[in-house]
Amino acid sequence: MEALQAFVLGGAAQSSLILAGVIAYVVKVPSKVVGGLAGFGAGALVSAVAFDLIPESEVIAHWETALWLLVGAGVFIVADHIVEAKFGGDGESGPLGIVVGSVVDGVPESIIFGIQIASGQVLSAAFLGAVWVSNIPQALAPSAELAESGWKSAKTAMMWTMVVVACAVTALMGYLVGTALGADGGRAAALAAGGLLAMLTDSLMPYAFKKGGSMAGLWTVVGFALALGST
Repeated sequence: MEALQAFVLGGAAQSSLILAGVIAYVVKVPSKVVGGLAGFGAGALVSAVAFDLIPESEVIAHWETALWLLVGAGVFIVADHIVEAKFGGDGESGPLGIVVGSVVDGVPESIIFGIQIASGQVLSAAFLGAVWVSNIPQALAPSAELAESGWKSAKTAMMWTMVVVACAVTALMGYLVGTALGADGGRAAALAAGGLLAMLTDSLMPYAFKKGGSMAGLWTVVGFALALGST
């Protein structure tokens, strides 16, 4: 039952990819709004790392937490490098690159849900909301480009649905990893935190600044503050 819960929550958290993909065919969202949404999501995710994942890792020694943080960051960086080398950054070599890149970005987020369920932790509504919001800008821009290149909305929606399903499977894998690592989920939480921090630095925060300019910093703080207030 818990494994199924991880699968369902992992998909639900990423479901905004489908919504944003369809919205791109109906409404042209200003770049500043896209950047603001990315900044808001980034701030809330930083809060989740600081107040959800790191406290969960306190059941293990600090040196071990540091080690698993580095492992998590390494896993993300290597996977991201492989994707960019094979398909090109920002989906430049077509829809497949966009799909795979989005899956890589979603892995640290999705695995956290599985880890939290495996460790018996109460899932944070703030974190779930942050992931959901942060995915919107990630899907808007490439979906708009696909629309301009002639893709039908149904085809784009199907593409993002595949990403959502892949992330749901990743959440299930996170549950299995969290169960295998043990230590009340401490190691798995640290690993997920490292991967998430690397993703924020390499992907979401630079994207927020690129689209939103200096106001992205304000929205990042707003996202952090609201997530903190809900803990």
